[in-house]
Order: sequence, then C-alpha cells, then structure tokens
Amino acid sequence: MRGALGGPRVLLRRLREVMAEQVSAQDRLDKIVVLIAANMVAEVCSVYVLRVDGTLELYATEGLNREAVHQTVLRTDEGLVGLVASEANAINLSEAHTHPAFAYRPETGEEIYHSFLGVPVLRAGNTLGVLVVQNRARRTYSEEEVEALQTTAMVVAEMVASGELSSIAKPGAEPAVRRPLNLKGTALNDGLALGHVILHEPRVVIKNVIADDLTKERQRLEEALAILRADLDTMLERGDVADGGEHHDVLEAYRMFAHDRGWVHRLEEALSTGLTAEAAVERVQSDTRARMLRQTDPYLRERLHDMEDLTHRLLRQLLGHDYDNARDNLPDNAVLVARMMGPAALLDYDRKKLRGLVLEEGGPTSHVAIVARALGIATVGEIANATGVVDPGDAIIVDGSTGNVHIRPTPDMEASYIESVRLRARRQLQYMALRDKPCVTKDGQSFTLMLNAGLLIDLPHMTETGAAGIGLFRTELQFMVAAQFPRTSEQLALYRAVLDVAAGKPVTFRTLDIGGDKILPYMRNVEEENPALGWRAIRLGLDRPGLLRSQVRAMLRAAAGRELRIMFPMIAAVGEFDEAKLLVERELTHLRRHGHRLPERVEVGTMFEVPSLLYQLDELLERVDFLSVGSNDLMQFFYAVDRGNARVAERFDTLSAPVLRALRDIAQKGIEHKKSVTLCGELASKPIGALALTALGYRSLSLSPSAVGPVKALLLDLDVAKAKVLIDGLIEKTVPGVSIREKLTAFAEAEGLAL
Repeated sequence: MRGALGGPRVLLRRLREVMAEQVSAQDRLDKIVVLIAANMVAEVCSVYVLRVDGTLELYATEGLNREAVHQTVLRTDEGLVGLVASEANAINLSEAHTHPAFAYRPETGEEIYHSFLGVPVLRAGNTLGVLVVQNRARRTYSEEEVEALQTTAMVVAEMVASGELSSIAKPGAEPAVRRPLNLKGTALNDGLALGHVILHEPRVVIKNVIADDLTKERQRLEEALAILRADLDTMLERGDVADGGEHHDVLEAYRMFAHDRGWVHRLEEALSTGLTAEAAVERVQSDTRARMLRQTDPYLRERLHDMEDLTHRLLRQLLGHDYDNARDNLPDNAVLVARMMGPAALLDYDRKKLRGLVLEEGGPTSHVAIVARALGIATVGEIANATGVVDPGDAIIVDGSTGNVHIRPTPDMEASYIESVRLRARRQLQYMALRDKPCVTKDGQSFTLMLNAGLLIDLPHMTETGAAGIGLFRTELQFMVAAQFPRTSEQLALYRAVLDVAAGKPVTFRTLDIGGDKILPYMRNVEEENPALGWRAIRLGLDRPGLLRSQVRAMLRAAAGRELRIMFPMIAAVGEFDEAKLLVERELTHLRRHGHRLPERVEVGTMFEVPSLLYQLDELLERVDFLSVGSNDLMQFFYAVDRGNARVAERFDTLSAPVLRALRDIAQKGIEHKKSVTLCGELASKPIGALALTALGYRSLSLSPSAVGPVKALLLDLDVAKAKVLIDGLIEKTVPGVSIREKLTAFAEAEGLAL
C-alpha cells in the first residue's frame, strides 16, 4: 500500500516526529489523524478513547465535524466503533450503513461515508480505544492497509497509556487506561495489604517502536529467533528433561510454537510495516492476547500462557536483558502480581517488605497459597488478566478476607481501607492480650489450639500466638521448595530444628503427601485421569518404601530423647495403616540395633480424609494413637467435588447437615475409644467453622496462624452447651431451604460472638 506520503514506514517516521514535538495533547492527536488520513488516502480518520465510565469518546477527527470532538460518546455495545472495542478485532466494510451494528450520530456528519475500517487500540491485550478511517467510495480496504492501521494504533496506544490525554479529559471521564479497577477473585489468605504493584515477571517495556533500518530489524528478529530455538533445543537435550515427563512436554510445546510458520509470518508482517523487531513481537502478542482473552475454551486459554512465555523469552533476547524480577530491590509495601508462581519463587522475596500477593491462577489449596499463609501475606487468586491491567508502581489494595482487589483506588476507597488496617491492628493487640490466657469457654470447656505449619518460617508463630503446639507439619513443603530431592541428612536437620523450636510442645509430622496436584519438579510425573484419587500420599509411600523409610528414619533420629508424633495421609483402609505402622516399628528396630538414641515416646496416627474410614472407625481407633481430620480433602471426596475447580468448589456448603453428621460421628468415636481427635483443615480456621466443630465435640483444632486469635476470642465467650443444643437440632432433621450457616451466624450475633 502506497499513499500520498509514501506508505506506512514513512507514516511511522512522521508520527515519531509528531510524538517528539512540544505541543499540547489535543494538537498532537489532531496532527496524528491528519497524517493517517493523508497516508491512507482516507477522507476520514478518527480516534475514539475508552473512558473510565466504559464509554468511547471521540477525541480527534480529520474529515468528520470537528464540533463533535469530545461531544460524541458511544457505548461499547453501540455502533461499529463499539463493536470493534468490545470484540478487540478489526472491522473492514465497503458499506458500513448496511451492517446491523451501524449507529447514526447526526452531529458527526458521517452519513456521506460508506467504507469503514476500524481497529482496536490495544496495549497488553487491553482495549484503550478505537482508530477509524472512512471513505465516500464503496471499497474494501486491503490487508496491507488493515495491517498499517493496526501498526499505527500501537503509537496511539502508547500516547493513551502515557496519561497525556488526561489533561484534556472532562472530570469523571478520563481515559480508562488509568482508571480505578475493583476486581473480585478468590480469597486465599486473610489480611489487608495497601501498597504498590511489583510484577513477578515484569513486562518488557518497548521504548523504540519505529524502525530506522528495516533490514537491520529483520536481521535482529531472525537472530533472536535462532537463539531462542537453539536454547529450547539445548534444554530439551538436558538429561533431566530428555527422559520425558511434564517438563519435556511443555518445552516441546514451546519448540513447536517457536517454529510455527504462522507465528513467524505474523511477526514478519508486523515488522514490514516499519516497526522495530521488539515492537513487532509486542504487536503480534497484544493482538493474540486480546483475541484469546475472550475465549472460554480452557485449552486455548492455556495456549495463551505458552505463547506469552515464549514471547517474553524472545523480547528479552532482542533487548539483550535478562529482565530479572525486582526481588533484589523490593520496595517497602510491595504487592506482588503474577500469573502463577511456585512456592520457592515466593520465598525468594523479602517477606519484611512483601505485603500482598495477587494471582491470575491458584486456589486456596495451591502450593503458593499454603506458603503465602505461612508468610502471613494477604493473598487473592483467580483475578483474570491481573498482570495485564496493572503497571509496576500502581497503587493497589488486596483484601484477603473478601477476595477484592482494588487497583489505582480512589482517595475515598484508600482512606476507608486505611481505617480498616488500623482497626485490624487494634484487634491484633486484643488478640495478643489473650495469648497467654487458657482457652476455656464460659461453661468451663477446655480447648487446645495448635498451628498448621510446613517450613521453619512458620515456627515463630507458636510464640506469637501462644499456640499449644503444631497439629500438622506438612513435610512435603521442604520437598516442594527444594531444587532436588532432600537428602536424609537435610530432612533430619529440619525435623530436629522444628522440635528444638517447639521446646517440648507437641509436633505432629505428616509424612509426604505428594502426588496428585503436588508434583515435585525433580520427580517424573505419572499422568493420571483423576490425580486427586490416584497414586499419591501413603499410596505412593507404601509403593516406594525406600522413600517413606528414609523420612521416618530422619524423624525418629531427630526426636532422640523426645516425644514424636507421626501421621500418615490418605489412609483409606485399616490395612494401609497397619502396613505403614509396621514400617515405623522396623525403623525403630534398625536404630536400636545400630546404637542410636531413640525417642522417649512415639505416637502413630493417621489423617482422616477418605470417607471409607467412616465405616472402619472402631477397627481404626483400636490401632491408632490419635486421629487428625483433614477437612479439605474429606469434603472433596465426600461430595465428589474438585476443590481446585472454581465451577464446583463452592457448590456444597462445608456446614451442611451431611458433613456435620459425619464430623460428629468421628468426634464421638474418638471419645468412646479415648483417643485424641484434632481437626486441621481450613474449616477450623474460620470462626464460624470452629463454632460448629466445638458443638460437635471437637476439643482440639489446628489452625493457620492468623486464625488463632479470632478463634480463641470466640471460644472464650462461648457457651458450648447452648451451641450443642442448636447444632444437634439443626443436623438431626434437615429442612430443605434452611441454611445451617445462617442459623449459626444468627446464634453468634445473639450471643455476642465475633465471627
């Protein structure tokens, strides 16, 4: 396509000159539309900008009535311009008036124009506005012209994103690119965080958009692609990848994309319009992201993540920067925003400066959420396109109790949350005052509150909260954050350190609960159709006895001269417990034979997570020293609901009558057999859940550190006998439509209990 000024490359150079001029924002926009119209031999060129109220305002035009500028406003479901914005796709028509979405605005004077080409103004896949050209003649714009206008839209996008247009916007109708956003996700860890955005994987900032030497840019792109492909080939040939498994499959997918002729062709097309190599990559990726974000197919959405990872690698190669994240120079009050990350990556950040975490993916039981709870970081997950709607340094509020995330909050919103932070601080002081007070209810019932833990960083919480011990130590976290399988000596050192810090308080070590959704990066993954129901936890341990034996041996040696509690996960049959306990006895015999000092006392118990144990309780309780109910997995198996699937995870209430009846049966059987029964799932960490559990007969709960204060405060004011009467009546006879949760909430309010 050649226009009056010599084609798109000449246009981009002229636009660069306009962008560098010291003129007002309106003058700059006016010059831009004149240049585009002249270059494309178009009689009309118009720029519409998306406003904070979700409408599109005409900001500049060449060819339409100038008096319509800043007066014409369209909804995103109105007209062809609205359709371009809502679908983030170009629309190319020879006769615009016949299109069903056409909307006539008399003040613009556009009724005499027939052909229409509109392209979205995109940045990081987000629509910032619409760029339009029109002609009187009925014509379909060529592919080259569409490509040229899309390329030009990148320049407009940078102008909008810079905030320059805010100076000419009406109050309350500023460009949407910097608008406050209130997003709703899934609450993963309680707490409030007010701070500024740090991107875990920072977007590469393209500073040079317009090419000076197209031949040189094409060579840069070819060289970067060659290096990218060679790097992927090298990684695939590495010994720990070449043998196959999940990592090998991921890298094979990357290599397939890197060699995809369609992708490379789109890069070359973008480059030919006059962009630099990095701007061409950014342009293609932004278009791809805009389209795929509107897809509902989870497979296609996952492919978007693959493409973005590949694009980031290519951009870093082009710019010659490693672009490490900001973990080494973390500012105060940092809030980390990531698509997804592993627990080890989170631990690399300075916890003293990290206040919050926002994830595009990740549920309450994801590995990174577990570590975030250990760190006491307010965390929210399942925030769609979180990394695309924020910029580094943006003000952000993370409400880990409700799942709300406020990006670029208004002053009123920020003031409200500052007051909430102060209120929480006062409550924490009140909870601290209860730390050394015995946990005894109003009617004289004693309770034991312990902590859930998994890393050394969790241990100071025992002193901070006054917890009676650790009711669940997740030993797999050490394996998940390690780069290679921890040796027996490393395991021994961890378990010994935990017992040292506990200083005589009980610690219950759960043996490895890996498999299913907990994949160790250095172990070959076994593909299973239903991994949560598959080869995991004790099943893996009994089939790989060397693995379980080395862990048990490390625990026994660490507990020399002290008491030790070992707990097996995912027991589904009494025979499995017998087999696992026999392994412990054999290890004790081995240590005794070799002259090692033995623990003073060893108690062996099991997690209660599989519903089949409900019908083996008598036999099981005759064998175990204690039980610990894992309500997270128990609820998942009880209702056949994948707790990591947002579509069904909330389908059934954990405080429903069937669940509470099962939990009551477990507690009562424990009392009959005079065996300790603790509940260590998330249910216990919510005050309303703790209220129900105490009424069912539980006297030992293992909680997240932040839950100890609120739960203890509730128990100190509780009359358990009254709660028992209420809960027994509610679960004996289920009444359709009656919510036990609502009844418990009303009871708490009447009794003055804080939930």
